Amino acid sequence: MHSRPQSAPQHDALYRTAEAQAGYFATRQAAIAGFTRPLLAHHARNGQFQRVRHGVYRLTRFPDMPHADLFIAHLEVGPRSVVSHESALALYELTDVLPSAIHLTVPRTSSRRHSGLRLHTRRLNPDEVTQRHGLPVTTVLRTLTDIASGHRPNELVRQAVHEALQRGLVTRSVLSAYAAKRRGAFARLIAEMLPTKKVS
Repeated sequence: MHSRPQSAPQHDALYRTAEAQAGYFATRQAAIAGFTRPLLAHHARNGQFQRVRHGVYRLTRFPDMPHADLFIAHLEVGPRSVVSHESALALYELTDVLPSAIHLTVPRTSSRRHSGLRLHTRRLNPDEVTQRHGLPVTTVLRTLTDIASGHRPNELVRQAVHEALQRGLVTRSVLSAYAAKRRGAFARLIAEMLPTKKVS
């Protein structure tokens, strides 16, 4: 029996994938485009690709792009990882504080063996995840909740809430209704910042 012929690598397909990810791609994505691991290693040796982390490569001639560190982290951890917490806050530009580590939320079954990354395990509902700059990220509401619930300074949360309201990323009514359904630090802070008006 003859073995099935291997499909030729699709350079254009791989480029399109990397183009949407700041010039980076994962080994699993390259495999879909017909690039075997030996072929990836060959292109890395001749300088066409750069291996940046385990299972993550970069198109060498692709220009530097914003949020490259987040793309690398997301590709390394896997497609079910989501930018969250302080990293999501920075991605929305709701804080002046640069995160000391990259924060990602992952399913409880995911591996946590990723050095230099801060992984949070949580099952996120589909309506708690959106896209920003090509990256999966927790929604503004979910991000604010995570920040408020993580023993961060109240001033950091207040600034983020104020910025989100000012820029129209969330409305007072939606924020109040969301907080009313929850308990803990986030609900208390929003109730303090956005007190319910009493009807006389």
